[in-house]
Amino acid sequence: MSEPSIFTKIVQRQIPAKIRYEDDTFIAFDDIHPKAPVHVLLVTKEEYPTLEDIDIADEQLHAQLLLTARKIAKELGIQDNYKLMMNVGRDMQLVHHVHMHILGGWPRKEKHEELIDL
Repeated sequence: MSEPSIFTKIVQRQIPAKIRYEDDTFIAFDDIHPKAPVHVLLVTKEEYPTLEDIDIADEQLHAQLLLTARKIAKELGIQDNYKLMMNVGRDMQLVHHVHMHILGGWPRKEKHEELIDL
């Protein structure tokens, strides 16, 4: 069996994190290298290496991921100005555990060129 991901260690409270949201399926916490004034990672509690490892027929989990991201954006006060980003695949992900970036908190008219490198 492989080593648990760093995100699994956060879920299991083996590594500290500033937790912003938690339910039975997901946990969200601040990114340690933020690319925006608000940069939260929404992570599945179950360790799926990539989005492609979640059964395509599991429509509820796929939908719940987006609905939870929207809920978190509202709780963080960025619901009118945020970006969702997700890298998919072993060659794209630094951490092989499904996660979505929730980024926001910029002034409305600011360009977001710093996000090009995400």
